[in-house]
Amino acid sequence: MNFITPWVLIFLPLAIIPLIIGQSNQNIYSWNEMIPLDALSKIISILLKSLSSLIIFIMILAISEPYSNQKVVSKIGEGAQIGLVLDRSASMDEPFSGSDEDTVGETKSAAASRLIIDFFESRSNDMVGVITFSNSAMYVLPLTQNKDAIKAAVNATAGNALFQTNIGAGLTSSAELFADVDDSGSRAIILLSDGAGRIDANTQQKIKDWFDQFQIGLYWIVLKQEGGISIFDEDYVPRDEDQLPPQIELFEYFKTFRSPFNAYEAEDPKSLALAIKDINLKEKKPIKYNEIIPGTNHSTKLLIIAFLMALLLFGLKLIEVKSFK
Repeated sequence: MNFITPWVLIFLPLAIIPLIIGQSNQNIYSWNEMIPLDALSKIISILLKSLSSLIIFIMILAISEPYSNQKVVSKIGEGAQIGLVLDRSASMDEPFSGSDEDTVGETKSAAASRLIIDFFESRSNDMVGVITFSNSAMYVLPLTQNKDAIKAAVNATAGNALFQTNIGAGLTSSAELFADVDDSGSRAIILLSDGAGRIDANTQQKIKDWFDQFQIGLYWIVLKQEGGISIFDEDYVPRDEDQLPPQIELFEYFKTFRSPFNAYEAEDPKSLALAIKDINLKEKKPIKYNEIIPGTNHSTKLLIIAFLMALLLFGLKLIEVKSFK
């Protein structure tokens, strides 16, 4: 137990005043001993003195404002530790290639932020970290359960977009989110991008090693650009002298991960919502999580108790008067 104003406790000895006054009155008016002993009056007198002392004691405690510290309780629930990796290249500020009448004019970044915030607000036990990338990666938020911080971080990713899509830097930074955090039982990266960049061999190996070491699953949501090649196009055959397009090359690379990998394509907000819904269903594994139980100020409870005891004291006083009569 802690106190906001502990110095008030020096007045606690005042609680014995009703007992002292009662004893001194008996000494002064010794002729009271001549009155026949009334058992009920004696009991009531003892109760009155005790209640008076206790009320003073509780009032002093209430004024000192005792409080209990917050507690962290480990629980088991459903959820995951999720690293959110958001593309902030300039093309993310363009509308979807397949926008319908309901979503015309909504940019890919705006729709993604809206749906992702809804996704995390519907999940109680997730820890979420946020990374953005364009020319380079930006560390926005470490893993946290604070929903206000998560929402602010996602909303803060808008603006000042650049023209490159450095996915390698984004994925490298995202793996570092888990480096100093205990594994809760389920870990995943949600990579949301409307493009793909080539990743050099050394960086590829580093990302694979980290995903394997930290046991991180990967969800890649491709916001398809108008006229772009589908990563699921099995009939695509490049010419002999051509490299695979970056998005297909990246897709083939992700399929070599030992950790779970799922890919989605979205050409409008509705298909993006369906992809996020599927991730929501997949990431409901049993996890360990910490619930913070806030500390409590006990002053109000003590004042209520003191008030109720004062009412009891008043009632006993009335009984004592009637008994005397």
